[in-house]
Amino acid sequence: MLAFPVALDAGDWPRWRGPHLNGISDERGWFKPWPAEGPKILWRASVGTGFSSFAVSGGRVFTMGNTNGMDSVWCFDAASGRVLWRHSYACPLAPRFYEGGTLATPTVDGESVFTISKKGHLHRLSAATGKVAWSKHIAEELNLTLPEWELAGSPFVEGDLLALNVGSAGTALDKHTGKVVWSTGTNACGYSTPVPFNMGGQRAIAVLSAGSVVAVELKTGRELWRHAWQSSRAVNAADPIFAGDRFFVSTSNGCSLLKLRGGKPEIVWKSPKTMRNYFNPCVLLGGHLYGINGTTHRPTTLTCLELATGAVKWSEPGFGSGALMAADGKLILLDKGELSIIEASPAGFKPLARATILPGKCWTVPVLANGRLYARNAAGDVVCLELVPTRKP
Repeated sequence: MLAFPVALDAGDWPRWRGPHLNGISDERGWFKPWPAEGPKILWRASVGTGFSSFAVSGGRVFTMGNTNGMDSVWCFDAASGRVLWRHSYACPLAPRFYEGGTLATPTVDGESVFTISKKGHLHRLSAATGKVAWSKHIAEELNLTLPEWELAGSPFVEGDLLALNVGSAGTALDKHTGKVVWSTGTNACGYSTPVPFNMGGQRAIAVLSAGSVVAVELKTGRELWRHAWQSSRAVNAADPIFAGDRFFVSTSNGCSLLKLRGGKPEIVWKSPKTMRNYFNPCVLLGGHLYGINGTTHRPTTLTCLELATGAVKWSEPGFGSGALMAADGKLILLDKGELSIIEASPAGFKPLARATILPGKCWTVPVLANGRLYARNAAGDVVCLELVPTRKP
């Protein structure tokens, strides 16, 4: 478990993939039958073009978007949607076979929020006021080669270190000052967020580079192991998923379960077709993986896969390039504006509810936090849904 300096509310979601970095919320009892028109919408907002998800902490919700060549970091009151502050800076929209805009998700660490743009604008802001503590252009400072769709991985904070998937195999900075502690070269990175794990008593992070899964020691950046992983156009985007001494990797070219033996990864099983996560990773529940199998230009399915064997338990079409999270044994999935709740069971596909909540493309993972669900589309339309009614005093 990772510790934050300031205590979080029980249902907070302070960063990409949530408090446990696994896409699974601790919330229980949140799902009740919906009325015909769907869940109650508490508030709406418009944040600008992009695909950044949400961080929710201390009664605030943070996200990002791009309008007229300016990125903005937004902070809303989580319950009412009132804008608490907005920090903007020049950054191009940069559409390339998609709408463009922001990609990474803000990370809240105590009283600070950390953000990174697709070009490498890095900020530490006050979570309460948006005041800049420090900022820098990390890509220019390190003379980095950016991947084709530029930077998408979100900041990862642990202790005094801020780790980023930028450069050959990651980079770490002192979170207090922004000073680079270590870097690993200037080659193009992948699009994943650093994933922490323990190895031989060491704290490590794994990142996807343009052509490998790489693990480095968090404190020093020393490379611990590397496993070649090639994808079409080097779209290595979905975060690896760790389960003890095993880890699962999936991109557009297929998936594999690997096991660390003697400090090096060995393939347990591999499949070119059963799970191809293009953008967003699976969630792992009860020894089974649930995720979108396919890419934006081919038919896709929502698929359940047994982690240990790679066996497909079930597969259901009709969910596009949607994004999902999980809570209380249920999948929360958003695609093309349609919100779906599905039982997370290897026994079979069991839909529980559906409702249209947004127009247009929705590749961004929705977030359940403190009884509210936050969702957005590529255009930057945001909705907050009430899933657990607020108790009256």
